[in-house]
Amino acid sequence: MSAPDPSSDTRIPVTILTGFLGSGKTTVLNRLLRQPSLAGAAVIVNEFGAVGLDHLLIEASEEQFTLLDNGCVCCTVRGDLVATLKELDRKSSVGETPPLSQVIIETTGLADPAPILHTLMAEAELTARFRIGGVVTTVDAVNGAATLHRHSEAAKQVAVADRLLITKTDLVSNEVLGGLQHRLAHLAPTVEQTVARNGEVELDLLKSLPADAAADVTRIAARLEAADHHDHECGADCHHGHDHHRDTHHGIRSFSFIIDKPVEWAAFARWLDYVAALKGEDLLRFKGIVRTTEEPEQPLVLHGVQHVFHPPARLDRWPSHDRRTRLVFIVRDIERETIARTLVKFAAIDAASIAGPALAAA
Repeated sequence: MSAPDPSSDTRIPVTILTGFLGSGKTTVLNRLLRQPSLAGAAVIVNEFGAVGLDHLLIEASEEQFTLLDNGCVCCTVRGDLVATLKELDRKSSVGETPPLSQVIIETTGLADPAPILHTLMAEAELTARFRIGGVVTTVDAVNGAATLHRHSEAAKQVAVADRLLITKTDLVSNEVLGGLQHRLAHLAPTVEQTVARNGEVELDLLKSLPADAAADVTRIAARLEAADHHDHECGADCHHGHDHHRDTHHGIRSFSFIIDKPVEWAAFARWLDYVAALKGEDLLRFKGIVRTTEEPEQPLVLHGVQHVFHPPARLDRWPSHDRRTRLVFIVRDIERETIARTLVKFAAIDAASIAGPALAAA
């Protein structure tokens, strides 16, 4: 299977806008919807509770807007989400509504985005017409640190994000903001942070989300390697990254592997199946670019969320001069050493060929 060229992929991107209660999701959504480039976007808002009010504040036309209020989109209304996306596509295809260029899903403040990603990845009726456009997680600068400490839902929303948007920054000091950014960097070191200044949102926030899976893996691996290099160069008074915060908040951590030698794909695929079956619930995000013995100059790109993995996509060429296998994990309560042992045992990989930074636990 070849990886689609992002510039020629005609499927409709679905962006998930999530974040804990009160973190400013609706404000951000309204800012985004004012952009002319999102005139053809559809908005799906999920509210949970006897009386929902947030949807009344969304500045979208009736034909743009869909409300899912029968439960949380991450559990009880996943079937409704599938039906809604199919209906949006149908109406656009037959001309009942303007051409559909994008879908934005605003979740409830307590939602786990992972099941939504599952739905977009696993439903054959959706994957033909829709693709994951990314996960944007809003984090409240005023209460964000305390929320992350107290609520596992907030920590998971951060862990699965492609972009973190820090809101309400005008209400805190630079010291408080810096402390939150440091906390987020430990929780999700592979995720880019964007600061909303005075309530303004970057015009290209959605466009700048990674659309190319291979480039995304390469970028993430480079950031992990840079973080590890910094930890080992910072001098006698600082700690190595793998020793930071061993008592983790909610057990969420990130780490990566670099494998110097090509891997035999059949054995590697069996290892993936094993890890997904054994640890899938705690495998929050997985991304990889793999050099195989069968096609060493055409790497495979891998992407998974918990138990569900995209079909591997083979690139025509390597995206950079680095032709080593790189695997990136964001996990809950899984030690790096555990995954390393399974690589050796089930993927038939020589332990001496496995390297890579052990990132700070969250």
